[in-house]
Amino acid sequence: MEYQKEVSQILQNIEKVMIGKQREVMLSLVALLADGHVLLEDVPGVGKTMMVRSLSKSLDCEFKRIQFTPDLLPSDVTGVSIYNPKDMAFEFRRGPIFGDIILADEINRTSPKTQSALLEAMEEMNVTIDGMTKSLKKPFFVMATQNPVDYEGTYPLPEAQLDRFLMKLRMGYPNEADEIEMLNRTDRTHPLDEIEPVIHREQLLDMQKQIEGLYVDETVKQYIVRLTAATRKSPYVQLGVSPRGSIALMKAAKAYAFVQNREFVIPDDVMYLAPYVLTHRIILRPEARYEGIIPSHLLKTILEEVDVPVRRELHG
Repeated sequence: MEYQKEVSQILQNIEKVMIGKQREVMLSLVALLADGHVLLEDVPGVGKTMMVRSLSKSLDCEFKRIQFTPDLLPSDVTGVSIYNPKDMAFEFRRGPIFGDIILADEINRTSPKTQSALLEAMEEMNVTIDGMTKSLKKPFFVMATQNPVDYEGTYPLPEAQLDRFLMKLRMGYPNEADEIEMLNRTDRTHPLDEIEPVIHREQLLDMQKQIEGLYVDETVKQYIVRLTAATRKSPYVQLGVSPRGSIALMKAAKAYAFVQNREFVIPDDVMYLAPYVLTHRIILRPEARYEGIIPSHLLKTILEEVDVPVRRELHG
């Protein structure tokens, strides 16, 4: 398939910075290629910001960073119209949301009103400013971060808004060998400074278009729907995965197949991606939480119980 060399180079680029995080690196690229967004939830200092910065440098796309704070206004994200007395007219000054790759840092530290400005852009591919709708251009990829430890002064994302993210990932601490390698690589220069662009925005758009055309067998689609339907039927679940989640899982599976140099999706792709795409879309009943049940454990049980399609040639 076309672009496989470029895909490998992008992954190698990011892994120069994100040592020992091959899975998270690959999943972030899959989300970008699937035209989705990622929520990175983890403690400070594990490389969340470096992940998105290294990705943007590899793609030669316009990178914008939004540092979310309690006093941030929606107009600080979307932009504002300013009166120009010389021309006697209002001029629109674009906010950081008008970029290709957006780092929304500590998204849970800003007010729900400002969060909704970002989430509207993620879902609708446009923003509303002074009653006027302005469209965003593709590619448009948001990687938001939040700290799960410090809750004071934060505004947790409502479950309905979490659904806007294709994947929710956690980085985790590196092991001892990887952390020593980090010290060695940053001893004199930062590996981020050595990253060179691999592809341009037009090539990225072409890759996304190719991924849309990848083949998904009817049995695989049925498998996706059975998985999501099982989350809605569980007695422990208050709100299961919506049809949007089914679509997200299929899109992610296509992008993963592309990265794996296949023109078709197999059930293993769906099984591998389901925990990252579906877990944050499951809302449990209070009694389930009291019993110590968490969404990831419930989804693991569902994956074990739902029949997997019989393997056969799935490339049509």
